[in-house]
Amino acid sequence: MTSNLPCGRFAPSPTGLLHPGSLLAAFGSWLLARHHGGLWRLRIEDVDPPRTVAGAAQAQLQTLAAFGLAHDGPVIWQSARGDAYQTALDRLLADGHAFVCHCSRSDLAANGGIHHHCVARQPRADPAVRFRVPAGSVVHFEDGLRGRQQQDVHAEVGDFVLRRADGCWAYQLAVVVDDAAQGVNEVVRGADLLDSTARQILLQQALDLPTPRYWHLPLLLDAPGHKLSKSLAALPVEAREPVPVLRRLWELLGQLSTALEGIDERDALLATAQRSFDPGLLPRADILLPAGALSAPMLQNPPSPT
Repeated sequence: MTSNLPCGRFAPSPTGLLHPGSLLAAFGSWLLARHHGGLWRLRIEDVDPPRTVAGAAQAQLQTLAAFGLAHDGPVIWQSARGDAYQTALDRLLADGHAFVCHCSRSDLAANGGIHHHCVARQPRADPAVRFRVPAGSVVHFEDGLRGRQQQDVHAEVGDFVLRRADGCWAYQLAVVVDDAAQGVNEVVRGADLLDSTARQILLQQALDLPTPRYWHLPLLLDAPGHKLSKSLAALPVEAREPVPVLRRLWELLGQLSTALEGIDERDALLATAQRSFDPGLLPRADILLPAGALSAPMLQNPPSPT
């Protein structure tokens, strides 16, 4: 799927309810796509069954609907996409870009967990499949928010997993295949995924898939500086009163609060927001937040950049 229109996406993992950091990424992605008249896709990344929480995906969809963040096209569920991932994996194996690996974690311990060639002491009944990263695999890309980026994937990451030893598909392969299938050309997500981008670009090149433009938004941090999703402060967002939360998210994204003054209805606020959004105002520094959910009481406390 290709289009001249911008096409963004939000792709939560159903490991729990949406927290403020997730909703910030969703709103930022939605605004960037809608501001330019583009499309916004939705994908549930339930490719990792051991981490999937029953009912979490439906709750996430309900939260997005409560905030008025409507998507285009059907919701894609990674758990139903195994055939597409297998087709991509077969091609990578046939082209020599992937190989079966019997290494265990203990086998890789001597190299700090970085894989450069299979050093397994004995075959495994359940080997993984890895992407081959030759020496000199240095990836450069321009991040829409953070500028020029570079990573030596061979030295810093090594050969990375495409299908795990337990049979689960790895995130890196699934996200590349799905972004291409959904026509995504603008990936807006949290800065914690910046380190994954070079690996995904190598996969796109090996599979002859287009490389989207990437934007990595600042993370929301609790008072000690932990990522909010990993801390006790990561309570679910309050969806009963979406307008004040959307206003707060708007400000966290660096936008001018005056643009939304006097608007108390959700859909009118979203319509104004997509017209008034200025990507040039997006913050680059991570943001400290007080403990608690993104709800009315939090609105009284302005964020502080790190």
